[in-house]
Amino acid sequence: MQRAEEIERLAVRAAAGDRQDLEALLHLIGPEVIRRCGRFLPCREDAEEAAQEVLLQVARNITSFQGRSRFTTWLHPVVVNCVRQKYRELKRRGAEEPLTMDELLHADPRTTSVIAGSRVDLLEALDRLEREHPHLVDPVVYRDFCQLDYAEVAERLGIPLGTVKSRLHQARRAIRSWLAEGP
Repeated sequence: MQRAEEIERLAVRAAAGDRQDLEALLHLIGPEVIRRCGRFLPCREDAEEAAQEVLLQVARNITSFQGRSRFTTWLHPVVVNCVRQKYRELKRRGAEEPLTMDELLHADPRTTSVIAGSRVDLLEALDRLEREHPHLVDPVVYRDFCQLDYAEVAERLGIPLGTVKSRLHQARRAIRSWLAEGP
């Protein structure tokens, strides 16, 4: 509990412009950010690159944290967006420089990029959702990935609670369908 309180205290002071507290905050949240990125990007190097982008985004945008919610709540969408961006980058790179069949067969999943050596169905489904139904992405990201409650999602998006629930239902149905299709 002390660690969480310290993170909140540092975030408030960093948002007010205290550079030392910002550095302390980044140092304190770094390992957790890497763990969160690693839930989506199984290759450690990919997760670390995404985590670096998260920390950079926090440093650049900390002044937008107003303390109305917990800092970790503010941080969730930053993590998810950076992971999704990293995934897209890896996907583009994989399309430009595909591995040979021999490289794929001998690839170590712990060191092979997510695109080169394994599938991340959920990130692919989110990309498809964004292409086909962009208005459904934010509700599902905030509720299912960031674990905000329905009221927080509605407030953050500026839409009625019923609309949030409806969009979540539509998004989950589409994602479930796409995941069932397989690769």
